[in-house]
Amino acid sequence: MHTLLQHLAKSQTYFIHLIRISIFIVMAWIGGLKAFQYEADGIVPFVANSPFMSFFYTHPSPEYQDYKNPEGKTVAKNISWHESNGTYVFSYGLGTVIVIIGILTLAGIWSAKLGLIGGLLTFGMSLVTLSFLITTPEVYVPNLGGDFPSPQYGFPYLSGAGRLVLKDIIMLTAGLLVASDAAQRLLTTSKHS
Repeated sequence: MHTLLQHLAKSQTYFIHLIRISIFIVMAWIGGLKAFQYEADGIVPFVANSPFMSFFYTHPSPEYQDYKNPEGKTVAKNISWHESNGTYVFSYGLGTVIVIIGILTLAGIWSAKLGLIGGLLTFGMSLVTLSFLITTPEVYVPNLGGDFPSPQYGFPYLSGAGRLVLKDIIMLTAGLLVASDAAQRLLTTSKHS
């Protein structure tokens, strides 16, 4: 057991690099998906209801509810609405920003300065994403009725979208951890200069 503890203690730097790699994989994958119509359509409820991002769209919330494209289904009138809304242009831009944050975070393996920026941006992006738990109605299970009344709707009952958003609390903490490691490396370097 003692040997395992020693090995884990000595490996902390490698594990922090693994966190950087993990952040990069998530950011590159999710950011890259923003170039596809289904993903762009899927983020509309989050963006449209966000006080930080809704101004990027032409049409006000909750108008989007009439133009939802379920994943895997294409409806021409909905695509036209999303084009006029700016859905796709915004998604391409957001995807690019997310991929850049991932690259900056990954670069922290070699450059503490870039890693610090990437870690802080990961933290900031996660804060915005977590704000969707307050601003987006779709993150909670709706009351759809049924054969008998169900008490499992609204807060705290997270929908699939809500469960996805809540996971960003891990990204938030990971961003702070890699930023802290980069800051430590920068301070150590400046002491020796």
